[in-house]
Amino acid sequence: MDPTVLAWALAQPAGSRATVLAAAYTGGTTRLTFDGRTVEYRSLDELGRALAVLHAAENSAARRPSVTFASFSREGSR
Repeated sequence: MDPTVLAWALAQPAGSRATVLAAAYTGGTTRLTFDGRTVEYRSLDELGRALAVLHAAENSAARRPSVTFASFSREGSR
């Protein structure tokens, strides 16, 4: 499990899907209930992958392309 993904999940609002997954992962539980549904993961590794997918989905929407502007001039440098 990537520590940055886990830190991100734990920093999300209480009761969110990310915090529920993170709490299950850190508690060593593979069965969890969220929004009235019970899900049982086969392993902690699978649960960690689900958390990583959620992290990627949430953060890809927040990314914006970056733009850099550079200007060069030969005048005035003598």
